Amino acid sequence: MKFNTETMIGALFVSAGLLASTASIAEEIESSLMRGAQLYDKWYAVKGVEMKAPETAHPLYPKDGKYADKAGTTWRCKECHGWDYMGKDGAYSSGKHSTGIKGINGMKGAEVSAIMAVLKSPEHGYGDKLSDDDLANLANFVSMGQIDMDQYIDRANKSPKGDAMKGAAYYNTVCSSCHGRDGKQPEEMKPFGRQMDNPWEVMHKILNGHPGEKMPSLRAFDHQAAADILSHMTSLPKE
Repeated sequence: MKFNTETMIGALFVSAGLLASTASIAEEIESSLMRGAQLYDKWYAVKGVEMKAPETAHPLYPKDGKYADKAGTTWRCKECHGWDYMGKDGAYSSGKHSTGIKGINGMKGAEVSAIMAVLKSPEHGYGDKLSDDDLANLANFVSMGQIDMDQYIDRANKSPKGDAMKGAAYYNTVCSSCHGRDGKQPEEMKPFGRQMDNPWEVMHKILNGHPGEKMPSLRAFDHQAAADILSHMTSLPKE
C-alpha cells in the first residue's frame, strides 16, 4: 500500500486524536480512583463536613475496639481495612488498630455495582451518608485502585523499596514547598521522619493526597516514584 504525504499527516492526526482521547479517559479514571482513595481515608473530610462525622460508632466496629468511643474514627474505611488494604491479614493484624476484620484486597476486580451494594447495605451503612457519585468513586478505588503495597514496601522491616537519591529530587521539587526540606511542616503535623513508622499510610497519601487539603496526588505517575520518595523520607529528622 502506497502512502503519500497527506495520508501520513492524516494518520498522525488520527493517531494523536486517539492518544488524546485515551489520555483523557485515563485521567478521568485516575481522578475517580484518587477521590475514592481519599473517601476511603476520611470521607467526611473529603465532603467538607469534618464536624459532622457520625456520632455513634460504626455498627461493624468491635465494641471492645481501641477507638470504640471515637465514633468518627470507626467510620473511616482504613480503620478496619488498613492502609495496606489487607485488614486482619496485614499491618493491622495486631496493635491498637486491630479489629479482626478482613481487608478489601479480596474485592480487587469486583463489579463496581456489587461493591456499591455492599457499601449501601445496612451493615456498612453508607447509603445515607455518601452520594451515588461518592459511592461510585469509592467502589472504583476498591475494584481498580488498590496497589500491592508489598511491591513497594518490605513488610518485615517497613523499608521502602525505592531509590533514595531519586526520591530526594522528587521530594525537594514537589513536596518541600509545603512540608519543608526537613519534613517538619506544617508545625501541627508529625515530622515525616516519625511518620515512617507507618509507611503504608504515607504511601497511600503520596499517591492520593490528604482529605480536605490541597496536597497533590501522584497517582497518575509511576507508583515507583512514590516509593522513591518514601525511601528519601526515611532519612528525614524524627524530631
